[in-house]
Amino acid sequence: MAYKGFRWFGIFIIIGLLIFTSFALSEPSYVYAQQPTGSIPTVTGTPTGPTASIKAGVSDGSVNIRSGPNTLYNAVGVMLLGDAVPVKGKSPGGDWLLIEYPGIPGGTGWVYALYMNITPGEIPLAELPPAAQPKVTMTIDPTLASQFITTPLATRLPTYTPSAPLVVPTFENQNSQIFAGIPIGLIIIALLGLGTLLALFSYFQAR
Repeated sequence: MAYKGFRWFGIFIIIGLLIFTSFALSEPSYVYAQQPTGSIPTVTGTPTGPTASIKAGVSDGSVNIRSGPNTLYNAVGVMLLGDAVPVKGKSPGGDWLLIEYPGIPGGTGWVYALYMNITPGEIPLAELPPAAQPKVTMTIDPTLASQFITTPLATRLPTYTPSAPLVVPTFENQNSQIFAGIPIGLIIIALLGLGTLLALFSYFQAR
């Protein structure tokens, strides 16, 4: 009996070893991924290009951002002193700049270039928006305007009346009329004779 018990004990041990060995051999092996070698790529930023900022001393330190390159366009925002924004383009004359302005349709707006400090860089020409319409259209009321329309009355021009002719008095030489009919030579002879008579009279009067 002792021999049979020892034999069965040995059989159980052998069976247990076989079962343990089978489980040990069937355990899955884990394969670990190999770590990559070489350089790791780095993220580099895209250059933003030129930027614009408000010049010191400009008005109250703020500049209107408009929907187009003209004061006729509506103001869509305000740029403050100290802000630096990317410049996306410029108007054909270069007097207005297209800047990046998130928060509005299109994400861009226009500022006056003379108020800006611009960093070096190439600024392309920007596509212009549709032309701005005047905010107020002047309409003249024809009824009201007719009250101020007057027709000038015809005025007869003054006529020129010539003045009376100027009468210039003339003076006649009466002596010439008296002696007009007597020859000059006869008058001289008469005067000489009269002078001679007076001389003789004076001579005899003196004796």
